[in-house]
Amino acid sequence: MNKTVAGAEDAIKDINDGATVMLGGFGLCGIPENTIAALVKKGVKELTCISNNAGVDDFGLGLLLKTRQIKKMMSSYVGENEEFERQLLNGELEVDLIPQGTLATRIQMAAMGIPAFYTPAGYGTEIAQGKETREFNGKMYLMENALHANFAIVKAWKGDTMGNLVFRKTTRNFSTSMAKAGDITIAEVEQLVEPGKLDPDEIHVAGIYVHRIFQGTGYERRIERRTVRIQQ
Repeated sequence: MNKTVAGAEDAIKDINDGATVMLGGFGLCGIPENTIAALVKKGVKELTCISNNAGVDDFGLGLLLKTRQIKKMMSSYVGENEEFERQLLNGELEVDLIPQGTLATRIQMAAMGIPAFYTPAGYGTEIAQGKETREFNGKMYLMENALHANFAIVKAWKGDTMGNLVFRKTTRNFSTSMAKAGDITIAEVEQLVEPGKLDPDEIHVAGIYVHRIFQGTGYERRIERRTVRIQQ
């Protein structure tokens, strides 16, 4: 089954106001740049965005924050975005800060069809407020629900027209689980090939999880924070 669409604008045609959207990548590595740009252009608003981070002011999800298209962020790391900070402190943005391991596991559980799990992370903190707790072997745990989304948007290194995906290194951290946790999964890829061109042993996400795929262009591959050592 050929799942190819013409491009990012076609891929997001039914993402409307109020949608819950997962966006893959780790930091600025492996983020779906083309699809984010298409969402900005479309002007869809009141989005709930689930992502490891909130981008930076002029790149990634920072572009959607700048145009006030995001109503709520569910993230684990948001420290590089001044606009995010400003909106949060002014009460303009709902924020659900989630421990990184908990965020990853909530998405994995959704991908696996498991509705909830127990974790010690966050017990005894504000994160635990209103959540069920339980003791196992003398240690207290929080119950966390699986995290689903209307749409999951990921960027892969390679993909074929049937939706099979291959990621590179750090980009796999959230994207492989997110691709399985959305009602509709959209994949943009650097290289789009015909079926049979990918080594089956290298495929990280099977095409059964992917609904739309297109070949992206113009990737910047930005670095979130560049640190260099001064030669002595």
